[in-house]
Order: sequence, then C-alpha cells, then structure tokens
Amino acid sequence: MGKPKDNSSERVIENRKARFEFAIGETLECGIQLLGFEVKSVREGKVSLGEGWVEARLEPLSMWLHGVNISEYGPAGPPRTSPTRTRKLLANKREILRFFKASQIKGNTLVPLKIYFKNGYAKLLVGVGAGRKKHDKREAIKERESKREIARATSKRV
Repeated sequence: MGKPKDNSSERVIENRKARFEFAIGETLECGIQLLGFEVKSVREGKVSLGEGWVEARLEPLSMWLHGVNISEYGPAGPPRTSPTRTRKLLANKREILRFFKASQIKGNTLVPLKIYFKNGYAKLLVGVGAGRKKHDKREAIKERESKREIARATSKRV
C-alpha cells in the first residue's frame, strides 16, 4: 500500500483584500470546474483572486466565478483559453439557492475568499460580503494595529 500524501505543502491562496473591503458573513466551500493545466497553475500558486466575484443564477440554478486570473501553465504549451474565463462552481442546490437569496439583498455580494486543495480537489471558499464604509475600514486598521502592539509588548516581557 502507498503512503498517504502530505497535503501540508499545498498552497492556500487568500483574498486578503476582500476581508478588508467587505464584512464577511456566511461562507460556503464549493468545488471549481477547472481544466487540467489550470489545476497545475493553481498548485503553483499562479492565481489572483483580488478582482474576482461570484454570481449565483436561478435559471439554471448555478454559481459562476468571474474575473479570477489563473495564469497559463508554461509546460502545457500555448494558451488555449482566456486566463480570466468564467468558471462554474460546484455546490449543493440548497446552498446555491441560499447564497442566491443572500446576494439579492441590497449591499451584499458574493466574494471569493480562498482557493485551496482538499483531498486532491480544488476548493473555493465563497463568502457573503457587505461593503464596508471608509470609517469601518479605518476602525479595522486601528484594531489590527492595537493587536499587533499588544502582541509585541507581551512577547518582550517573556
């Protein structure tokens, strides 16, 4: 029997900008329908989630990932598709419906938060984000700075 693979070396690509720009509420882990060379690019970390967004549709009931740049994989040869093509997300019908309803509320949007591998499959963490105002962003920066100072002060004492 073979040894189980160690998945700790797999990359996790996070959309840190989304956590700053939006107040994230509910999240959903869903699969992504990728082509073979795209999977290899994701494994190498050649993904940009910053400009991406998710659309939930009723007819037909589905979720789509827009604007995420997955660079071409060099050894695969010349590019066959656009790096920012629309990709289908794989989720349960009830979950898609729940997220569709959440996205219809004014001020809410579906945001890609993280892309990673789980048991060999590419997964995307999608969150329902409510846009933050400028003063909310300033509060988040102040909070982050204060936590950093507290951690710095406690680490010097020990």
